[in-house]
Amino acid sequence: MKLFLSTATVLALLLSGCATGSGPEYDANDYNQIKRYDIGTVIAERDVIIKDDGSGKFLGAIIGGVIGSTVGHGDGSVLAALGGGLIGGYAGNEVGKANAKELTVELDNGDHIVVVVKGKDIQAGDRVQIIKDGNKVAQVNKI
Repeated sequence: MKLFLSTATVLALLLSGCATGSGPEYDANDYNQIKRYDIGTVIAERDVIIKDDGSGKFLGAIIGGVIGSTVGHGDGSVLAALGGGLIGGYAGNEVGKANAKELTVELDNGDHIVVVVKGKDIQAGDRVQIIKDGNKVAQVNKI
């Protein structure tokens, strides 16, 4: 029974992060706001890594602790839970990192800016539309 509950907890945590759509994602409080955009040409790009915001480490520690607690009896179970939490936290931190690209863009108005994007196949020479939310980048699209 304990193993079943642990497995159910792990599956619930993993599936709770699944998205249903493939398009851009907007915050619930932000989707109806007016956005501005710039258009320009990518003049340079380089690969970068975005660090985990802490959520991967947190979820990994919880999942590792739950799985670890199913191993052993008494004090052994407590130590296994602690070890599972530590290993899960480290693994979650590594999984939470994301590959991205840092793009240097020459805007059509002559300004130069740098933006970081992940999950996009954008290279030097590509034309891009940069959708801004105030002073933040909401989205970068290849056009």
